[in-house]
Order: sequence, then C-alpha cells, then structure tokens
Amino acid sequence: MRELLSELRDWDAAGTPFALATVVAVRGSAPRAPGAVMAVTATGQVAGSVSGGCVESDVYEVATEAIGTGLPQLRTYGISDDEAFGAGLTCGGTIDVLVRPYTAPADRALLRDLVGTIGAGRPVALATTVSGAAPTGAGRLVLADRVGGSLGDEGLDAAVTDDARGLLAQGVTGSIGYGPHGERRMQDVTVFVQTYAPAPRMLVFGAIDHAAATARIGSFLGYRVTVCDARPAFATRERFPTADEVVCAWPHTYLESTEVDARTVVCVLTHDPKFDVPLLAAALRTPAAYIGVMGSRRTHADRTARLREAGVDEAALARLASPVGLDLGARTPEETAVSIAAEIIQHRWGGTGRPLAELTGTIHHTG
Repeated sequence: MRELLSELRDWDAAGTPFALATVVAVRGSAPRAPGAVMAVTATGQVAGSVSGGCVESDVYEVATEAIGTGLPQLRTYGISDDEAFGAGLTCGGTIDVLVRPYTAPADRALLRDLVGTIGAGRPVALATTVSGAAPTGAGRLVLADRVGGSLGDEGLDAAVTDDARGLLAQGVTGSIGYGPHGERRMQDVTVFVQTYAPAPRMLVFGAIDHAAATARIGSFLGYRVTVCDARPAFATRERFPTADEVVCAWPHTYLESTEVDARTVVCVLTHDPKFDVPLLAAALRTPAAYIGVMGSRRTHADRTARLREAGVDEAALARLASPVGLDLGARTPEETAVSIAAEIIQHRWGGTGRPLAELTGTIHHTG
C-alpha cells in the first residue's frame, strides 16, 4: 500500500472511482505475500501488483466489474492450466485476492483515513472481512488510540480490534477466524488484518561514496535512512539527497541517543578505529536486526581485538557481519551497496545466499 499512497490521494481528490485488489492468503509458492495490493480506476489506470504479472489481467477485469456493481469479490488463482497466463500462477502456488471497490462515500472516507495515517508514519491496521457470515469487504481501521468503521457486529468489532492491535505491535499481517459475534477459535468469519508499522530504519555511519550508494538502495528497499558522520564537510544534504536525514555527530553519541529496534539495520562504513570501536560497542548493546561493518579481514581482526579489550564478549561479536556484504565480486560503491543490501535481505528472510539455479524446492520464502 505504501507505494500507492500518491496515486490513491490523487484519485480520491479527483473523485475517481477505483478498486483495490489485495492478496489475503497464499498457499504454496507465490510471487507476492499477503498484503500485496493492486489498484484499478474506472478510467483504466493501474498501479501496484498482486502476482508480478501472472494474474493481473484477470484481476483488472474483476476490479472493473466491482467498480461498476459496487460489490466486492473474492477470487482464487491457482496453478496455471491450459489457460495459463490468463488466470493462473506459473510458480505452482495458490493465492486468494479480495477485490474491493471504493465508490461509496463511507468506504472512501475510511481509506482516506488509512492513507493519511500511513503517510503520517503512524502505526495502523486495516481489518477486512474476507468470507463467512459477515459482509465480505467490510472494513475496520484500528490504531492504538482510536478505531473507525465496522465489520457489522459489535462483538466481532471488539474481538478484531484487540487482535489487530496485537498484530500491529508485532508488525504482523495475517488472517484470523471468528464466530459471527467475535467468538474465538471459530471459523465462521475470516478477517484479514493488514498492518502498517512505520518504515524500519537504516543507520549508515561514515559519509563516504559507499554510504551514498547504500543510502540510495536503502531508500529503494523501503527503509527510513539516516546518514551520520562527525565531519561537517562530509555530512551534508547535498551529498546524500535520498537520505531521510543527515546527522553531523560522533557516531556512537548519535546511536546512543536515537531509537533502535529489532527491525533496524546498522551499516558501519567508516573503517576508522576511533569511530568504529565506540560505535560498535554501542551498536552491540541494541536489539538491531543487522550490524554490518566495512573493512578488510585484517581490519576486522584488529577491530574485534579492540572490542574485546573494551569488554565486548564473543556472543556479541558474533552478531557482526564483517566484512560486510555477500560475495558478489563487487568493485564500485554501487555494486558494494547491492552486496550489502543482498546480505540484509538474506539475513531478514533466511535465504542461503546461493544461486537459485543450484537449489531445489520453493523459490519464494514465506519468512
């Protein structure tokens, strides 16, 4: 949804009718995960994707029909058969896609609230009925301090609100089954809860050419990127136009004063002991998901020796990804940034880092 915010704002402001197609369930291998969204307007404009091209043509037709009727539709797309690319997945999996029109004023107001909340960087969840006793496509917006919309039953609303806040705290999207009045451990009503937590952070330390390339690819991957360096001549907005913020401060001082959570990735590209040692000692005290450090193997050996002297234990040192990145044979700053990004993705989803051609089994990891 984040990548569609601009289009959705424009269409809503212009009064253009549109529909959103959302992947609400995946079984087996599939190109996109639950929550992937494709938008279609009454004038034929398309944004986003639900399968990377396999079923988009059919979803477009369903969305056009839904805009005309004002009624949501749930479609299932499975393994490609003789109709192949018309409405099947060549990867062998199955996806359920909910196509929901946004033509009614109340529905558009709910989506407008969602888009504005996401754009403001506030955590929010959208709960939508997918199947069962409740009306398909009913929506409820859930934030930490308020709610909006209804799924059609007071008990169901209450149960979904509690569960949506729990999923939002974890940053998890998924489906939950309920009874018609919100009873737990029943499957009369299926509700898809899509969570939108603020973008994870990428902290890049060291205002060098490699940092500029890493900041660009971090933004491309959806991170909120901060570049930090203690040297005023290097830590400038002009040198890092794609970063969300550029900070001139001693790296360890800044790190100790800023928010770091379990989704944050830290890229230390300074390879200067006077910066690296206090910075890494501070970084290893945080719950950061990934701490990558640039430098040769000799530099890494010297750095770890200094960290041991500073009191860092072996378990903490094992968290360091150093030398940083996957072995891609990278030479340029841009190629090195790709190598670093590849390792971050591998670390996040548990990939092997090996060529897919050398492996068997499923291609798409489910996390």
